[in-house]
Amino acid sequence: MQNIIISYFSTFPKEWAVFFLSMVPITELRATIPLAIIKFEMAPALAIFYAILGNTLMGALVFILVEPITKMAIQKIDILHKIWKKYIDRIFLKHEKKFEKWGALALVTFVAIPLPMTGAFTGAVAASIFRIPFKKTIPLIFTGCVISGIIMMIASVWFRGFFDL
Repeated sequence: MQNIIISYFSTFPKEWAVFFLSMVPITELRATIPLAIIKFEMAPALAIFYAILGNTLMGALVFILVEPITKMAIQKIDILHKIWKKYIDRIFLKHEKKFEKWGALALVTFVAIPLPMTGAFTGAVAASIFRIPFKKTIPLIFTGCVISGIIMMIASVWFRGFFDL
């Protein structure tokens, strides 16, 4: 699936491809920055700029839309209620104590860790679950994206150099 998405966006101008790929929950900026630097041969500063911009925008959109869309879908499709409830419960139970103890730092750290199932998408859902206000959520997601972006940029530049040997 990820390859299909990457192939589709590869037909776009590099900057737009990086921007849009970083908005896709499967790729986010964790896959997009290495792709931009290694495959698209973008300058690291440009790659991180467009990836952070797209990833943060996606986080904002998810935060704004997740609650009304899920409420509507859950009311119409019973199986979605079970799936969504399981997803929400897992996030809540797994991270409740962290959010209570660390507050804003927990959200930044969660978004910043470049691992699967973390990032702006899940961070925005978590912020919605934990009722963090929009004005606080977006700067926290942005900060997490910057940290994650820097980590991925450094790793990508290092691996690009490694493969050039």
